[in-house]
Amino acid sequence: MELHILDHRLRVASITKSGLAHFTHPLIKLIFLRRRTRCKFFSMTETPENYTLVLDEEGFKELEASEHVQVESSVWLPLNVLSDGNASVSSQPLGVTKIAKSVIAPLACQHVSVFMLSTYQTDFILVREQDLSVVVGTLEEEFNIYREVGGESLLVRSHNVANGLHKNGKEAAVQPTLHPVLIPQNRFCVMSLDPDTLPSVATTLIDVLFYSGCAKEDQASSLSPDLEHIKFFSFSLIDGYVSLVMDTDTQREFPADLLFTSSSGELWRMVRIGGQPLGFDECGIVAQISQPLADHDISAYYISTFSFDHALVPEEDITSVSDMLHKQRTDPTSG
Repeated sequence: MELHILDHRLRVASITKSGLAHFTHPLIKLIFLRRRTRCKFFSMTETPENYTLVLDEEGFKELEASEHVQVESSVWLPLNVLSDGNASVSSQPLGVTKIAKSVIAPLACQHVSVFMLSTYQTDFILVREQDLSVVVGTLEEEFNIYREVGGESLLVRSHNVANGLHKNGKEAAVQPTLHPVLIPQNRFCVMSLDPDTLPSVATTLIDVLFYSGCAKEDQASSLSPDLEHIKFFSFSLIDGYVSLVMDTDTQREFPADLLFTSSSGELWRMVRIGGQPLGFDECGIVAQISQPLADHDISAYYISTFSFDHALVPEEDITSVSDMLHKQRTDPTSG
C-alpha cells in the first residue's frame, strides 16, 4: 500500500457558538466562492460545544483574530492511505478500522498524536508537521511513502526527512486513557454532491450551518450521560470534492435529488468519545475505538473535532459496539 503526505499545511481552530456571526462573510466565501479563494482544504463541523475548522494556510488567512476563535498552535499535515497506487481522493474510503493496525496503532506506540477526518471520499490522518520524521520512520516498513510537492509525488525515506523528531525506537507506549463514550440516538448519513450544485443548496446549507440554533440548553446537556440526540453536522470541501455528514432529520431539509450516497444507502450511529474536552497532545484516543472495531471487522468513519472525537459505525452494529466498548472499560485487559 501507499501512504501519501498531501500538499497541504493545515490549521485546526474552533469558533464559539456565540461568535459564529462574526465570521459569516469569510466562511461563506470559503464554502460557496471557491474560485475567489486559494483555499483547497476546508472542513467545518458543528458539535454542541462549538464549530471546528480544519483549513489550509490560504483559508486560515481569511479568519481574523478574535476572542471567539481558538487556534491549535501546530501546523498539521494530512496523510492519505491508498490501497491501489492508481487510486485517487475520489475513491471510497478505506475506513479508520482498515488502517487501525497499520497506521493508527504504530503511531500511538511512538507517541504521535493524530487528528482524524473521514469524508465521503477518503480518510485523512492529520499529524503535526514536527512529527513527520517519526511518522515516516515508523511507517516506512509497511508503506511506500510519497510526499506531494507541486503536483508531483516524491518518494520519502526517513533519512531525508529533516526538521523533525527522531524515531523513538522500540520504546513502549504509555497505556492510553480509556475515555468514556456516549451513544446518541440520532441516525446519520454520509453524503456528497457535485460542487457545481452547491448554489442550489446554498439557502439550506446556510440555514443548517448558521441558523441551526446555539441554544445554551444544548451545550448544557451535551455532556449529560442520558443525552438522546446530538447536534452534529460536518461539511468538507477538499480539493474540489464535497462531503457532508448529517443526521436523518437534517437530511430531509436538502433536495433529495442533489445529494448522493453509496449504493447501499447505509445509515450510521455515532460513538462520541470523551467525558471532558480532549487534548491535542494525548496519544491513543483514535486507537481506543479503532482497534476493537478492527478486531471485530466493523467499518467506521471517524471525525475528530476541537473538543471531542466521533466515530460513525453501521447502524446494525451499534449494539455489539456498545457492548464491546462497555466491556473494554470494565475490563481493559479484554480483547
